[in-house]
Amino acid sequence: MLRYLPFLLVLALWIYAFIDCLNTPEEEVRGLPKVVWVIIILLFGEVLVGPVAWLVAGRNRRGQAGGSTPSEWHRNHRTQFVAPDDNPEFLNSLKAENRKDESLLKDWEADLRRREEELKRREEQSRSDEES
Repeated sequence: MLRYLPFLLVLALWIYAFIDCLNTPEEEVRGLPKVVWVIIILLFGEVLVGPVAWLVAGRNRRGQAGGSTPSEWHRNHRTQFVAPDDNPEFLNSLKAENRKDESLLKDWEADLRRREEELKRREEQSRSDEES
């Protein structure tokens, strides 16, 4: 099993570099056009030249100027977890849903009663027609 490990590592690096190159915006690619980098990664991937060249020289790895990384944004915008029982918006939405469901149920019950009465009338009418 250990004899396959180097091949798997090379394959993993090859796949990582290929996907990273495809997902990198064109303006962040250095040196060569993105299409050329993809070809280099695919052609020289087995000997690690293509993926290593992409990781070292192909992509601009500096952070965005004037922006913050996602982790910085999350650190500054922490949300407090509120249990559903304590969340007034959630409770109000449950009440509104409950009201809607109750009105729908009442409509169905009224429709069912109307149909039952109509069936009874038809049965009575058919009995009276048979008797006559």
